[in-house]
Parts: sequence; C-alpha cells; structure tokens
Amino acid sequence: MTEHLRHFGQETFASLRVRNFRLFFVGQGISQVGNWMTMVAQSLLVLSLTDSGVALGLLAVAQFGPILVLGPWAGLVADRSDKRRLLIVVQSLAMLQSFLLAIVAFTGGPVWTIYAVAFFGGLTVAFDNPARRAFVVEMVPEDLVPNAVSLNSALMTSSRVIGPALAGLLITTAGYGWAFLLDGISYIAVIVSFWMMRTRELRPSPVAARTKGQIRESFRYVRRMPELFVPLVMMGVVGTLAFNFNTVMPLFVTRDLDGTDAIFTILFSVVSVGSLVGALVAARRTEVSVWNVGTASLGFGVSLALLAIVPNLGVALPVGLLLGVCSITFLTMSTAIVQLRSAPEMRGRVLALQAMLFLGSTPIGGPIVGWVAQEFGARWSLVLGAVACLAAGAWGMAVVGRDDRGRSLDAAIDDSLSPTS
Repeated sequence: MTEHLRHFGQETFASLRVRNFRLFFVGQGISQVGNWMTMVAQSLLVLSLTDSGVALGLLAVAQFGPILVLGPWAGLVADRSDKRRLLIVVQSLAMLQSFLLAIVAFTGGPVWTIYAVAFFGGLTVAFDNPARRAFVVEMVPEDLVPNAVSLNSALMTSSRVIGPALAGLLITTAGYGWAFLLDGISYIAVIVSFWMMRTRELRPSPVAARTKGQIRESFRYVRRMPELFVPLVMMGVVGTLAFNFNTVMPLFVTRDLDGTDAIFTILFSVVSVGSLVGALVAARRTEVSVWNVGTASLGFGVSLALLAIVPNLGVALPVGLLLGVCSITFLTMSTAIVQLRSAPEMRGRVLALQAMLFLGSTPIGGPIVGWVAQEFGARWSLVLGAVACLAAGAWGMAVVGRDDRGRSLDAAIDDSLSPTS
C-alpha cells in the first residue's frame, strides 16, 4: 500500500522535480490565492452596490473584454518575446491593478471605477494568459508537459479553495479593501520566483519572426488542424454559456438558495475542491484526444443540470463537488490537447485563441446569463450552461465518430458545419 502511494505521488507530482517549475508552482500558488480573493470580492462588491445580475454581467465584460479583442495579438506578442521577462512586466502591472481596487474599496468609489480598474486588469490578463501557459511547456522536459499542464491546473483550482474562503472571511470581518490589498502583496511571490529561475535550464520555443499576416496565419493553422479546431469550437460554446461562475453563483446562492455572501464563498470553495481532485487525477494522464474532451464536456453539462435542480444548500454542496471535478476535467483536457498538438512557434498564438474563446467569450455570455438569472432565476442560467456543454460535447464526439468510421476528420467537420447538414 505504501509503495503504491509513493508511486502515485511520483507520477502525479513528477514535474515538481524540475527546479524552475517548482519555483513557478510556489510563486503562482501564492499569487493565485490572492487573485481569486479579488475575483470573488469584486463580484460581491458590485452585487452589494447594485443588487443586479446585469451589473455582474457588465463586470464580466470589463474583466474579460480585452481578451476577446486583444487575444490573438497578445498571443503573437508571446510568440515573439522572452516569456519570462514578459511575465515579470505583466505581473507587475497586475499588482498595480489590485492596489487600485483596494483604493477604490477603501474610499467608497462608485461602481464605474470598479469597472474601469477591472478593465485595466483585463488588459494584463490578455497578455499574461498565453505567455504563462506557453511558458509552462518551456520549463519542463517534453515528456513531462502533460503532467506540468495538469499540475498547473491543479494549482489554479487549489487556489480557488483558499481564495474565496479567505475573501469571505476578510469581507465579513475587515471589508472588501483588505482582500484587494492582500492580493496586491501576493504578486511579490510570483515576481520573485521568475527572477530566481535559471534561464539556462529553460527550453525556450523558437521566437516567431516578424512577418506580415501572422495573426491570420494562426487562424489558418488551427483550421487545418482538426485536433485543435474541434476542441477550440467546443471551448467557445462552453466558455460563453457555462463558465460564468462569477456571474451565476452569487445570484444562485443569494436568491435561489436564500443564502448569504459567506455561503456563496463556501459553495465556491467546495466547487474548487472538486476541481482540485479532478486536476490531480488528470495529472496522471499522458495522452489526450478529442474524444476525451467531448466526454468531459458531457460530464460538465450533466453536473450543471444537477446543480440547477438542487432543492437546498445541503444537496448543492455534493453536487458542487461533482461540478468542480467535471469542469476542471474539461478545461484541463482542452488546454492540454492545445499545448501538446500545437507547433512550438505557434503555441502562444493558439493558446491565445483558446483564451479568447474561454475567457474572451465571457463578455458575450456574462450579460446573457446575467439577464437570464435576473429575469427567470439563476437556475435557468445553469440550465443554459448545461445545454451548451451537452451540445458541444455531442458535436465533438460526433465528428470524431464519423472519422472513426473511415472518413477524413476534415470532411466530417465541414459536413457538420455546413448549413445543409
């Protein structure tokens, strides 16, 4: 039994044997806790000032709109840059954003100032996301890339366990401003971790040459690669209507379940525990297929449908645990397949496209699900997300199924997208 557990640990945490990745892991671990404190505190602060689902949707527009607009260009910047240096600059700007939010909260600024600072933060995320995820591949040997990707996802989700709970504690005892202030301080850890890395031990990707049409080239490249195109389409659909937790969950808890802000942070943390479990399980996977991404999308849809019909918080907690497992499984697999199948010189741009479809779709989906929650109840927003996941997963698996019966995957995609199909 002991030997089996030791072997499980060695496989699950293999990437942490690499010093640079270990530094990255620790620094991001501290910073991401603060980041989730800010995400939760922002949503609750806007809700407390407006009591409006539409207002939460507009916050999502401010936070993630820059990714939708700048995503492909930000990915090109990552492909052309030393990613470690780029990340130091971007993380320093993100630190400034958190301190600005703290000033707004301490001084009682109006709602529009929260939107303005959130928009500034969205600009930093647009450049941070493709660079940081592409940099994960450069820190570890190629055979450890799937493990590093999954552990990075586990890191992000484990911070969601601590961050929301800590935010709830600070909001109820000290106020919103302290959550933002501590987030700003937490960025010191990640900036120091980048400075301490041994650059000679990195495995840098080829720097993309400066030529015309490089953004258009990334779109053509993805379209020629079915194993990238299909997961990206699924991510666009799921990201738009299902991954709007910051908009839907506060309304679901406070209105449909008659809970409080503190109860919301508890449910959010439970979902995050499930996400952590799912990410650690995914860390043992060495290969990812389009079929895997499709089945994960179906599981995500089922868990959202179950949450939509829970009668009370007692039932919502175990369902939330399942939701966490299924949502992170979909996210991890769809990210891993993009990182593994993209050419090194294209990786930043392809990851930026994925971020644009995942985070950048939120400005489109956020107001939609916020309006649905405002008019009909947050349960119907969850149902809408469930339908999106089920439809995306079924489409992706149908495309793969057609290919498995001997047809080319490109032809299957063209048929499935044809207006006459």
